Amino acid sequence: MLFGWAMTTTAAAHPPASGAAFPSGKAPEPTDENIWLEEIYGEEQLAWVREQNARTEDLLEDADYAALESRILEVLDSTDKIAMVGKHGDWYYNFWRDGKNPKGLWRRTTWESYRSGSPEWDVLLDVDALAAAEGEEWVFHGANFLRPAPGEAHRLALLALSPDGGDANRYREFDVETRTFADPASGGFDLPTAKGNASWLDRDTLLVATTAEELPMTSSSYARTAVRLPRGGSLSKAERIFEIPEDHMMALVAHDSTPGYERTFAMDWISFFNKNTSVLQDGSWVVIDAPTDVNLSVHREWLLFRPQGDWHVNGTTYGAGSLLAAKFDDYLAGSSELAVLFTPDARTSLQSWSWTRNFLLLNLLQDVSSEIRVLDPERPGTDSAWAFTLLDACPPLHDVNAYAVDDEDDAGDSEDDGTGGIVPVPEGEAPGAGNDFWLVATGFTTPSTLTRGTLRRSGEGVVSEHEVIRTSPSYFDDSAYEVQQHFAVSDDGTRVPYFQVASKDLVLDGQNPTQLSGYGGFEVSRTPSYSGAIGRAWLERRTDAATDETDAHTRGGVYVVANIRGGGEYGPSWHRAALQEKRHRAYEDFAAVARDLVSRGVTSRERLGCVGGSNGGLLVGNMLTRYPELFGAVSCGVPLLDMRRYTKLSAGYSWIAEYGDPDVAEEWEFIRTFSPYHLLRDGVEYPETFIWTATSDDRVGPVQARKMAARMQAMGIPNVWFHEALEGGHAGASDNRQAAALQSRSQHFLWRSLAGRSEG
Repeated sequence: MLFGWAMTTTAAAHPPASGAAFPSGKAPEPTDENIWLEEIYGEEQLAWVREQNARTEDLLEDADYAALESRILEVLDSTDKIAMVGKHGDWYYNFWRDGKNPKGLWRRTTWESYRSGSPEWDVLLDVDALAAAEGEEWVFHGANFLRPAPGEAHRLALLALSPDGGDANRYREFDVETRTFADPASGGFDLPTAKGNASWLDRDTLLVATTAEELPMTSSSYARTAVRLPRGGSLSKAERIFEIPEDHMMALVAHDSTPGYERTFAMDWISFFNKNTSVLQDGSWVVIDAPTDVNLSVHREWLLFRPQGDWHVNGTTYGAGSLLAAKFDDYLAGSSELAVLFTPDARTSLQSWSWTRNFLLLNLLQDVSSEIRVLDPERPGTDSAWAFTLLDACPPLHDVNAYAVDDEDDAGDSEDDGTGGIVPVPEGEAPGAGNDFWLVATGFTTPSTLTRGTLRRSGEGVVSEHEVIRTSPSYFDDSAYEVQQHFAVSDDGTRVPYFQVASKDLVLDGQNPTQLSGYGGFEVSRTPSYSGAIGRAWLERRTDAATDETDAHTRGGVYVVANIRGGGEYGPSWHRAALQEKRHRAYEDFAAVARDLVSRGVTSRERLGCVGGSNGGLLVGNMLTRYPELFGAVSCGVPLLDMRRYTKLSAGYSWIAEYGDPDVAEEWEFIRTFSPYHLLRDGVEYPETFIWTATSDDRVGPVQARKMAARMQAMGIPNVWFHEALEGGHAGASDNRQAAALQSRSQHFLWRSLAGRSEG
């Protein structure tokens, strides 16, 4: 690769005119004067990064910034925030970061201690101490426990540790009783750092999909092969049990160890939204017969289906976003009988589901506000095949999610009859944790609340008994603000919802600093969520007192979240409405929200900024290049921006299903219309721009951000700033200190650009 190409080009390369013919059907690559920046760890490239970082830090890191970063770090390091837990056996596990433990503690406690409000934590792993001892900047990415034999405690776990916060993990066997990693020399599992997954088959065998030890990878940089790894064995010599074509996205393999329902699964993830799932039967893989765009999940005897598009079965059409059920064994034997559990409508969509031992919890959105249904497979329903009960726990304009505590907890399936005898407890009424659920509720001005409940059958259906366990503290004066939902009208007439969070005394005169956030991709929903950082960094900040007698009061910031197409707020149809050649709909939606904010008098072009990360970075990159007249500032994080080469960078190939294939001439014709790197033009008044990324991001990668900043600066566009964190992965931060710095830079940039310096 050639380095040091000239960076003095004054105009972006122009793609061919629309409709131009491309020989052999392959789109040509436009001239790219910044391709040298694609060498991520090159000495010259990192020197460019450090020079840019210093320039940006000189601009942003003033006294106001230091105070802001301190206030955000105080939120992130707060010891009063809810310590969320996961149950394994008799213990409740938590991963915790604070000021004293920036890399974190993996710890556990008992239910009685956790419920008391002042739990006594048993620390299993101090990641800061581990990093210091091993000279590696470890980032904890979770634990996967081995199911113990009956009567034994959960003891062995595979810990996922990333050396830099990226997606590649090293899996290491850990004993929670001895607090030690198993020694590889004695047969302990220790898998080299790579992308992939690992699952326990039994105490002495793992199922592993990985790219380590030169096992093949896909074009998307993920695992192509899965192996059965015995204790003491090597990946390169392990038996290969599953393999997919190179141009598919990735292979995954997992074992379900639920007693009585043990099954081994493999997944051929063809593209981001298409996959085949197979189950191992009599030594052979049997593909579960369903369209590749139908999501599958298994719970004991049940097989659930959620189609992404309309699914036609024996003359019946099941709509996109519905939820269907069948008995697992019957379906594999050829039965096509499907029970309809949920059918979406124009306002309501299914977001997720979770099984307790005997009941199914559905988390729904109705105009982006939560609704939760509890379904009972033992009782027929009227509006669905299984009777359901609404869980009365969802205030308007809030996000509330219910999920099982431990659906496999069989404790209490029998009980003392009072005379010393043991009698069975009816199904669904066990006093153990099998039918317990967590309920997490949050809103823009409502600190998160954790509730624990128990489901049981009654004559009226399913009833819930629950109690509040934890409530997060307030980090700003949330009583001073109100949340409103509005709807903008997009170019094609579609109504697009958005949330507005602002002071109760908001003056609608177009002068309020306003931050518009969005995502619009991959069926990801943007729902109400409490953020102490946003509260402190944006809502509570005040403009300088005006000198104009007509406007002598100070103003706080307005925070807006847009629920544009491409997301999942209204299910798969909302997502598919902005796929590939229809991508422009997402950007039209976002622009419509921006215009609506101006027309309603909330803000003006000079006071309106937008922010987004990853696919949201592509979104705001298109606001920068397609709608520069709407915004005064753009904060663009860990973004996709060069849509001609995105498939060749990091994990980009895996997103062809979302955006299209730029190597195909016909597809490049529409992709080029939303490739910000190729839409820059001379003579345009662009908003002030801050582009930020991370060197260790192995998902999107830092190079698209680098090249966009370099091209804009070379074109002489003023007020273009770039910053690249040297660690932190796709999140841009691997500890609270880095997260506080990242958020502070983005928020402070927007405030300076839209509101000027803050008071004090």
